[in-house]
Amino acid sequence: MTDGISGIPALAAIRQRAGAELFARVAGPQGPATRSRIHEAPGPRWFGPDRPIRVVHGDASMFVGGLRALLLQSLHPLAMAAVEAHSGYRGDPWGRLQRTSTFLAVTTFGPAADAQQAVDHVRAVHERVRGTSVSGEAYRAGDPHLLGWVHAAEVDSFLRAHRAYGERPLDDEAYDGYVADAAVVAAALGVVDPPRDQRQLAAVLAAYRAELHRTRAALDAARFILLRPPLPWVVRPPYGLLAAGAVSLLPGWARRELRLPSLPVVEGPAVRLGAATVTRGIRWAMTRPPGGEAGRRVDPGVPT
Repeated sequence: MTDGISGIPALAAIRQRAGAELFARVAGPQGPATRSRIHEAPGPRWFGPDRPIRVVHGDASMFVGGLRALLLQSLHPLAMAAVEAHSGYRGDPWGRLQRTSTFLAVTTFGPAADAQQAVDHVRAVHERVRGTSVSGEAYRAGDPHLLGWVHAAEVDSFLRAHRAYGERPLDDEAYDGYVADAAVVAAALGVVDPPRDQRQLAAVLAAYRAELHRTRAALDAARFILLRPPLPWVVRPPYGLLAAGAVSLLPGWARRELRLPSLPVVEGPAVRLGAATVTRGIRWAMTRPPGGEAGRRVDPGVPT
């Protein structure tokens, strides 16, 4: 039984090349070795094969969710100060993406020992990230309060993107399970009492609202992400559709803070169609057809 692609050599070749290029961008030069280790090394995992976190993190909607998360996270001035001073997102954006995607892959799909090692490494890095914002406030990346914001914004973004653009959106009970799964990783990273269902997640996000506002660094980051991505011109139109999909999922107050326009009458259907089309294209390119390496999928958001 085939998916109809493997029998058409030209399409199969396009699919293989597009998938390989996307995977290389997301996973980096060590991607194939990392993928093999994650999926083939023996031992228990933090999450079983039936857990919602595997569904959400294994879907092409992660592209949209990741962009939304970056935009939303930037609105905490201290979190953004740490990113601007220490992350190197302008000078090495692909390296940052690759490190993030590998962390998500290892903690979601990899052996438990590797997941713990990845968490320990991130915690050690966080301990070295300290400084003072332009307003004179001290920050440290390992601060549980800042970690709590970054985690809540990320989980909310991945969940909303999957609900909007996932191949098979989940029901509310399963999305509660996703929040609970993500809390396991958050607690390991140092977040105190992370949310464990959608209701708690909404309450946590609301509790941070008074601390969130635009800064020059946040506006610069938004311009970089939305207008000046480090991409060849040929792929900027589909990237733009993904970015528009991410912006459309932001709450209204966040869009206003980032000075992002809103055209609700025409934006909804057009943006959703465009982002959904690109997401399906990514999913098609990065899904191995049946018979290829046991038909296992290559996830776009993490090197699986």
